[in-house]
Amino acid sequence: MSTEHISEKRAYGQLTEEVLEEIRGILGEKNVSLDPEKRQTYSFDQVPRGHWENTFLSDVVVFPETTEQIAALLALANRLRIPVTPRGAGTGLSGGAIPLHGGIVLSTEKMNRILELDEDNLTITVEPGVVTAEITKAARTAGLLYAGDPCSGDASFIGGNVAENAGGNKVVKYGSTGASVLALEVVLADGSVTWFGGKRRKDVTGYDFVHLLAGSEGTLGIITKIILRLLPLPTKVVDLLVPFPDTDTAVAFVPRIMIEGKVIPASIEFLDRSAIRLVEDYLSTRLPHGNAGAHLIIQLEGNDPETLADEYERIGELCFRHGAMEVFVADNRNVRDKLWKARKAVGEAMVAGFVQSALEDVVVPTSAVPELMREATRITETHGVEGINFGHIGDGNMHVNFVIRKPRSDWHEVMDRALRDLYRTVRRLGGTLSGEHGIGLKRRKYMEEVMDTAQIALIRRVKQAFDPNNILNPGKIVPDV
Repeated sequence: MSTEHISEKRAYGQLTEEVLEEIRGILGEKNVSLDPEKRQTYSFDQVPRGHWENTFLSDVVVFPETTEQIAALLALANRLRIPVTPRGAGTGLSGGAIPLHGGIVLSTEKMNRILELDEDNLTITVEPGVVTAEITKAARTAGLLYAGDPCSGDASFIGGNVAENAGGNKVVKYGSTGASVLALEVVLADGSVTWFGGKRRKDVTGYDFVHLLAGSEGTLGIITKIILRLLPLPTKVVDLLVPFPDTDTAVAFVPRIMIEGKVIPASIEFLDRSAIRLVEDYLSTRLPHGNAGAHLIIQLEGNDPETLADEYERIGELCFRHGAMEVFVADNRNVRDKLWKARKAVGEAMVAGFVQSALEDVVVPTSAVPELMREATRITETHGVEGINFGHIGDGNMHVNFVIRKPRSDWHEVMDRALRDLYRTVRRLGGTLSGEHGIGLKRRKYMEEVMDTAQIALIRRVKQAFDPNNILNPGKIVPDV
């Protein structure tokens, strides 16, 4: 983590009063804001504002309501070379919604309709500004499941989830957000509108642009409609809270769940002792065996109560054979909600509890997680920071976080050294620097630690093909050239 000084050359058109009048003509007066406070609010995401030396501020914030409005706006911006930064709910953790070069911030919050729930084809079609939890609720009402489950789902927009290819708690069974995306309506940089994909389950006609756009962080096009895959809704869900005496024992047990237990859980989540204590203090609550070295949350689901009971009893017996201190069964909604509230509050508690924090989401092959956890301890000791570790251990996506408790003038240099050490370690273990939060502006300078120059050059060429004037979220993922 560093107060990176951004000094890239800005060679963009200016938002003159004449241009603003054209924008008002496209969107309507009510959907164009020059209010300083609103521009400030919409120029940041959840990365702390003190992360960079620079102050980033949009020139205008716009709130389109239709695909046609976005198409006309991008045609104008492309012609005049004015940067456009798309923004969802602002829950991102990578600086992806920061207007590096000023210009236009385009909020999708007014494009918030669920357009169709197609039970015959098991799909739901939505606009990008729909809150993710609303999709889950609509699907559930129809007896169906939307499998995307980011921890920010109660606040994040589905468009942002797709743009970041958000992961979350159920990736081990269902995959990241992109695995649920069947089709996208996209406005390209020149204002052209196209559909990638459809309601079909198979498609090898040309390149897979759907899954290139998923995770592209708004750098290749602006998503205006999304068709998501739905699944049958499991009627029974059970969570197991399993404390272990230490991190090594908990981490080593995870592969046994699937290998010996013959079950693929919906979720396998991990919290180390520091994460447990932090969230207990933050929520003024206590978890069973809060003094344990680590906790696993194992979620199982199904439709037959007897089969599900057999599965969680089998997994529970395995837990004890592999060193668990206890196995707590949460088989009703209230208890499960309390458990997941604690898990989902860890990141928020970390930001609130420390003067500086680096919230990371590295990912390694699952077999490498034990060594990653040992290396995380070494890194904190080497660089004089504290560590708080939690995450989606079932798919190897671990939130290895570095925190500083008291103010210190050299915090950014210390964090930078710790992060470079972490990323080099992750690369050695066969991993990479982000599993779900994305690169954005926050991690782009570390790309060279995990990606070779040939791939970085290829990213730039793909960007050039989609956006030759570099107006769409410029400066993200890799620096501008």
